[in-house]
Amino acid sequence: MSASTLRGQTFSVGYSLLFFGFLFGPLIIMTITAFNSSSFPRISPWECFTTEWFGVLVNDRRLMGGLVNSIIIGAGVVALSVPVGLAGALALAEIGPKLRSALYTVLITPILIPGVVLGISTIVFWGHIGRQLGFGYDSVFFNGMFLTIAGQVTFISAYAMLIFSARLQRFDPTLTEAALDLGATPGQAFRKIMLPFLRPAILSAAFLTLLASFENYNTTVFTILAQSTFTTALASKVRYGIDPSLSALAVIIIAVTLIGAMIQEAHTRRREAIVTGRASRSRLYGNPIGRFVAHPATIGLLLIALAAVAIWRGSLHDATVCKQEVIDEKRANQQRFLEEQQKRMKQNAPAPQPAQPGAPQGTKNPSPFGGAFGNVAPQSPDAAPPGPPPAQNPSPFGGAFQGLSPPKQ
Repeated sequence: MSASTLRGQTFSVGYSLLFFGFLFGPLIIMTITAFNSSSFPRISPWECFTTEWFGVLVNDRRLMGGLVNSIIIGAGVVALSVPVGLAGALALAEIGPKLRSALYTVLITPILIPGVVLGISTIVFWGHIGRQLGFGYDSVFFNGMFLTIAGQVTFISAYAMLIFSARLQRFDPTLTEAALDLGATPGQAFRKIMLPFLRPAILSAAFLTLLASFENYNTTVFTILAQSTFTTALASKVRYGIDPSLSALAVIIIAVTLIGAMIQEAHTRRREAIVTGRASRSRLYGNPIGRFVAHPATIGLLLIALAAVAIWRGSLHDATVCKQEVIDEKRANQQRFLEEQQKRMKQNAPAPQPAQPGAPQGTKNPSPFGGAFGNVAPQSPDAAPPGPPPAQNPSPFGGAFQGLSPPKQ
């Protein structure tokens, strides 16, 4: 192996490690911090293995209430965005090229508008309609759930339209024309030919719109009003301080994503094997046991069962003793630090001042100046100073100009 080849392989391996470390490093770190008993998400120093942060996450009422609201809003957005997006895609496929570009611009514009503008305009628009119709603030026009669904549909339906448009570009319109020539009605042709062809796009659009609704923040933070969704509740929780319960949430999301990806991969491989005819020749799909084991439903049930067992085993783990040992160790370290600090303070303390000359031994000087003015004794105001009495000086300058006489005229 030449030196250049070795350097190229080393560079490729190093770049791959850096790339995957950058990609999966945060996920790995969050997964580890979810099981550390520290009140702040961290890996080092490691304290105790615990699963209590999952319980903290579940017992967070605002977060769980926001999750329920997000599910309801997501279902409403999917129910409206998918038909609207499908209608827009069918309209683009049926009209001429000149009008198609203009309609495409109109339908795609909401994606380009900032979410803040969409949220505020949604509140203003529906509030104005409600007031014009005579409805009060307790009506549906001022309801946060309704406003959030209406605001999200305005731009999420464009995502669904793009998915349907990409699918319709592969559709052969002669199939529909043949069905119409054979006596089928437009509705029958649509249900029997168009919908089966669009089924994968419908599932993809529904899943994409659900995710877009679930994670949206810019528009939702304005339209939800006094209520909260999962995203807004999570953002407020992060704003006021984070704890490992957010890492526990990341672990749950990662686990659900992995389970869904494995089920989807099993479904894709099984379908490819059936379509290409390899199912009968394959060792896995060629016998009933293999087909049962490789079925996506079986894999999904197995993964869900493993997750349930992991949750059950984690709920039985008790970290109370370990946490008490950590607290005792912290207290011991704090006490040792205080003792060392007191010892250093004693070592750095100044030496005592020597006694003043002429002062009797053993006398105590209450002066805070350490005897610096020990020989100066206060005099009573009635005691007269020794010597002749001072002359009266009427000058307000205290005799500073006593030797000076005024000039003669």
